[in-house]
Amino acid sequence: MSKDIGMRWTFFFIGLMILGCGVSLTIKGQRLGVGSWDVLHVGLFKQYGLSVGLWSIIMGIIVITIASIGLREFPKVGTFANMIFIGIFIDLFNWLIPNPDTFFFQFMAFILGTLFIAIGSGTYISAKLGAGPRDSLMLLIVQKTNLSIAVARTIMEVLVAVLGFLLGGPLGLGTVFIAFALGPVIQLTLKYSGNLLTKQLQRIDAT
Repeated sequence: MSKDIGMRWTFFFIGLMILGCGVSLTIKGQRLGVGSWDVLHVGLFKQYGLSVGLWSIIMGIIVITIASIGLREFPKVGTFANMIFIGIFIDLFNWLIPNPDTFFFQFMAFILGTLFIAIGSGTYISAKLGAGPRDSLMLLIVQKTNLSIAVARTIMEVLVAVLGFLLGGPLGLGTVFIAFALGPVIQLTLKYSGNLLTKQLQRIDAT
């Protein structure tokens, strides 16, 4: 059992690392726009300093608190790990990855970043160790309004993106692209990562 949990945590943290790298890459190509929540994080960074990763953690804490009170349930350990380590990885890769100086390289960084976000999301979700804080907030909206998950998610993403834009965040066509393209790609990577994790767990059980 302990080896099974170890493998799940391995997938979880690898996924978070890839996801954090993806967010950083989209920020490097932010002339095209970034994901809705990152519009807010970058806007907060521009207005109040600190770092994009730290604002991701701060907003995660606020969202987790609201969702936990509204849903009346304590979040899983994985939810806290998600919140903290994605912020750390965003700042780490923002520091490691150089700023692209041409539109072509910004475009490539954005496309690669979107792909990494999808791969990272599918990998960490497949471990089933706790959803991210934003997903918890989405579930709260669904519970309180009886809206569908798709509608609740869309409303949340739009409101966050608009708030981030008002703070000076990089809202653009890329933000719309991420909103519509990410879901289908995550669905594919989640299926692949889930199958890969299942095979690894079966190997562990066989030894």
